[in-house]
Amino acid sequence: MTIRVLIADDQEMIRDGLVSLLSAAPDVEVVGEAANGREAVELTRSLMPDVVVMDIRMPEMDGLAATAEIMRDRDPDTPGPRVLVLTTFDLDEYVYEALGAGASGFLLKDAPAADLITGVRVVAAGEALLAPSVTRRVIGDFARRRRHERPRQDALAGLTPREGDVLRLIARGLSNAEIAGELYLAEQTVKSHVGNVLTKLSLRDRTQAVVYAYENGLTGRDPVPESERGTPPCG
Repeated sequence: MTIRVLIADDQEMIRDGLVSLLSAAPDVEVVGEAANGREAVELTRSLMPDVVVMDIRMPEMDGLAATAEIMRDRDPDTPGPRVLVLTTFDLDEYVYEALGAGASGFLLKDAPAADLITGVRVVAAGEALLAPSVTRRVIGDFARRRRHERPRQDALAGLTPREGDVLRLIARGLSNAEIAGELYLAEQTVKSHVGNVLTKLSLRDRTQAVVYAYENGLTGRDPVPESERGTPPCG
């Protein structure tokens, strides 16, 4: 599958570099470029990319406001578009606002080039992606802030025990393959559980699932009891 990407950055030199970098990946197609947030919103509506690589500081409309508008436009029954915020500023407030706006990932511009390509792939697949330097500190604090703003949701009661286990492991940053190994389940079974968790909790992607788990105190590292583990998959 080819991942269709829109790049939004007000500096032409950076846009050119990102286009060259991402176009070199065999599974990525850059379908458009935006020089400001307003243009990013308009091009997202017309081009319907899978991923928008979004700068934060831009004229007319900044990347955070553009992300929020793109997410408001998004059809909940479709997989995209998703937003990967790319910025030079490692500031907690930017990360909070990006998460609150609905971004699926957050990377710094000084990250290795390979990390950006990987990040686009991860976000396109519905995974959560945050720069390692900010992940646990920021997302934990962000969730604590939001926890005080609204009551604990009753939707957790609708999860099966196994889906609850999967949500806890998502919050620890484990991939589907790692969750499968932890719970002795087939990876396809884990994928099904993840889909059920997102649907039952009305969450868009794994980034929202991580925040939700932090908000509801589901980030403990207690091992899953042997009696509740699955049978190791064959092969």
